[in-house]
Amino acid sequence: MKRDSDKLVSKIESLSAVEILDSRGRPTLLASCRLADGSAATASVPSGASTGAAEALELRDGDPARYAGLGCLRAVANIKGEINRALAGRQFETQGALDQALLDLDGTPNKARLGANAILGVSLAFCRAQAAQRALPLYAHLAQLANTTPQLPRPMINLFSGGAHGGGQVAIQDVQLVVPAAGSIHRTLEVVSDVFRAAAALAAERYGARRLTADEGGLAPPFGSSDAMLSAAVEAIERAGYQPGSDVALTLDVAASQFYSDAGYRLDGALLTRADMIDRLEHWRTVYPIVSIEDGLHEADWSGWQQLAQRVRGRAMILGDDLLCTQTDRIQRAINLKAADSLLLKVNQIGTLTEALEALRLARGAGWQVVVSARSGETEDDWLADLAVGWSGDYIKVGSITQSERLAKYNRLLVLEAQDSL
Repeated sequence: MKRDSDKLVSKIESLSAVEILDSRGRPTLLASCRLADGSAATASVPSGASTGAAEALELRDGDPARYAGLGCLRAVANIKGEINRALAGRQFETQGALDQALLDLDGTPNKARLGANAILGVSLAFCRAQAAQRALPLYAHLAQLANTTPQLPRPMINLFSGGAHGGGQVAIQDVQLVVPAAGSIHRTLEVVSDVFRAAAALAAERYGARRLTADEGGLAPPFGSSDAMLSAAVEAIERAGYQPGSDVALTLDVAASQFYSDAGYRLDGALLTRADMIDRLEHWRTVYPIVSIEDGLHEADWSGWQQLAQRVRGRAMILGDDLLCTQTDRIQRAINLKAADSLLLKVNQIGTLTEALEALRLARGAGWQVVVSARSGETEDDWLADLAVGWSGDYIKVGSITQSERLAKYNRLLVLEAQDSL
């Protein structure tokens, strides 16, 4: 196999894009890259609902007459126009060189001029085209870029949703399942399918809830409280015939910034202080089999994150999403303050593969675990599965086992698992 260091030159012939729809029916874009040797590829760009303030900026049209202002025609035009004019005919030896050219062309700290969605689309499509040029599976090409050994990640799979993903019937955003006892992707999906069916039956019995799903495919019954949501997850595990904790554990995406104000945290009808919120998280961790707490506090509360990490370090992952936004300066600050010990890696938060790789390396250098994550607004594109495998993610967070945009990633993992090379 050729390595990225072999510097196989890739000359861009053309770049293009088209506006498409994501899983929430909102516009996003599909970027295309054709190289001079005929290698070609496309990649679609996801979009989040619960977004951190430090994320790179998606470029939206702002025209209320189209998709309530969420159209992406300006970003599409930037790829077909300015980006194509600047890069077509140029040769790039590495992904890093291509991504740096995109950053130089945009010239803003948050990719606001050309749009992070346009820049990421080109970054991903070029990567796929280079993999095709090298006759490598995408995961293997990505592993060469990162100098990592491919491995299958452990899935975090959505069971129940609230917050911005589930209509706000409860404040916390997601309760997810991990299967510590499973030694494979296919066994994990078998177990989660059992628990999901039990949870759907429980929701129908207790709440008269039909099997309707939230943004990421999780069930969203009208729970009266966060504790009701968590206890229902435990009950579903037991109904499915598994032991909570040892067979199936929980991970929690609190998304606390979504229900925080200067007055405090508005949770389950009460107004909580920082200390109250930390106490509540620690209580949940001791009562329920929670092995990871994501965004347990507001994204700007660095001191609070330090205190939370001190309380639960070694007993659950302290996973940063909105706190970190896949930004190296924020990750370094969290490392220095010991405010987290795990990174939720979302490539569209930063905008290029090279910058995401820098974030991955920084987190790995600190001994952190890495969770490669999809977004609530996804497409049927499956590049994220290859990324998680190629970059040796500890976990992959895609959503539930419903909806084609989620299943595309799980099915890709199943295919990769079946290959003898992994």
